[in-house]
Amino acid sequence: MTLTKRDLVIRISEETELIQQQVLTVVQKTLDYIAEALAKGDKVELRNFGVFEVKVRKARIGRNPNAPATDVPIPERSVVKFKPGKEMRGEVIKIPPPKPPQPIQPAT
Repeated sequence: MTLTKRDLVIRISEETELIQQQVLTVVQKTLDYIAEALAKGDKVELRNFGVFEVKVRKARIGRNPNAPATDVPIPERSVVKFKPGKEMRGEVIKIPPPKPPQPIQPAT
């Protein structure tokens, strides 16, 4: 299941009895401020949730899968990394790993 922004707004609205539009405004402003801080290269630390930070990936040489003999230069670039907080890690680690798919048996 995927939790969307809309799902968050509905759940928060029901729990707080606030109007959905008000909740949407607060949620969107929160996300906007996080994105703005990251765009400036700042670290965003949300206690008991996690840390977002911008890391720079080094330039490297990749391969074109359609022409493996061809080297493709991949330039240096910035990416957002997320490190979950202690509480979140503790909850996520409790999730059992998915079962591997069963091999298809040939028809006899």
